[in-house]
Amino acid sequence: MKEINLRDYYPYYTKDKIVEVPDEVFVILEDFRRQEESYQRNVRRYKAFYSLDVDNGIEKDILLEQPSPYEILERQRMIALLYQGLDALPEKQSRRIYAHYFLGMSISQVAKAECVNKSRISRSISAGLRGLEKYLKNFF
Repeated sequence: MKEINLRDYYPYYTKDKIVEVPDEVFVILEDFRRQEESYQRNVRRYKAFYSLDVDNGIEKDILLEQPSPYEILERQRMIALLYQGLDALPEKQSRRIYAHYFLGMSISQVAKAECVNKSRISRSISAGLRGLEKYLKNFF
């Protein structure tokens, strides 16, 4: 049995009130206190104060939320599917799409690296994206 001060949990208590609670309840209360402190720290750090002028809860949009395990798994599945689609494309199209979208190279940089015309790179990327779209439609 642990002892807690109810004044720490209830703001309308003006005097100390010490009570004994089971260990499980104490753990839950301490967990809640830590979560609340973390939330308040994030609000201060990111200046995400709730405004009464805004009725859509803007502070929820400002604070970063952790993705759920399902969202993480779905993202990993989509990335794996995207790489499989890139592997299914011809080698040149795959290389050019990877350089442009994954490495962040401009079309002219890719053209210069491969010593070809920009229009050829652009057409190749467009054709590759169409092929990738056809490949991914099989899964959705």
